[in-house]
Amino acid sequence: MAAPLSKGEQTRAGIVDCAKRLFYEHGYDGTSFTDIVEASGLYRGNIYHYFKTKDDILQAVIDRHLAEFGGLLEQWERQHKEPKARLLAFLEMITGRKLELVQYGCPIGSLNTELGKDRRDLQEGARALFDLFRDWLAARFVELGHRDDAESLALHLLGRAQGIAVIAHVYHDAKLLKRETAQLQAWIEQF
Repeated sequence: MAAPLSKGEQTRAGIVDCAKRLFYEHGYDGTSFTDIVEASGLYRGNIYHYFKTKDDILQAVIDRHLAEFGGLLEQWERQHKEPKARLLAFLEMITGRKLELVQYGCPIGSLNTELGKDRRDLQEGARALFDLFRDWLAARFVELGHRDDAESLALHLLGRAQGIAVIAHVYHDAKLLKRETAQLQAWIEQF
């Protein structure tokens, strides 16, 4: 069990929470430092105590995503002993977040796409989120006996999941997301 957060750690975490939500809903470029200040309810000087720039806040958001998704992957490892069930848990994450995905797209896909256009320096850090999933999915395919093509299969699954999130967002269609995810489930069941 983790030790309780100090007041400063709670304040910092609150800033990151606000920025994470704003970056997801409005994009990195669509969120100003002032937006984060206003959403947090803190004075600008208080935020500067923790973060000097919006880029610093972005790194903290990426770190938070890595910790949360890493924890989720560990949870799936504990809950599901079979690699196929772990892969299916990945798909359940998508369908479980269908309303968010339809409204805003995938948080890590959207962030990487936006940063990859003109902020490659920042996109390198955000790419770690995809690397986390790619490596975890590849390990599941290795467990299923696909050592030689595990990374290709992992990227195929990750790419299809991202494509589904994009198309469901573009068309604001939760049924499409569910239908396409069911096709991916049938693909995984073949292993």
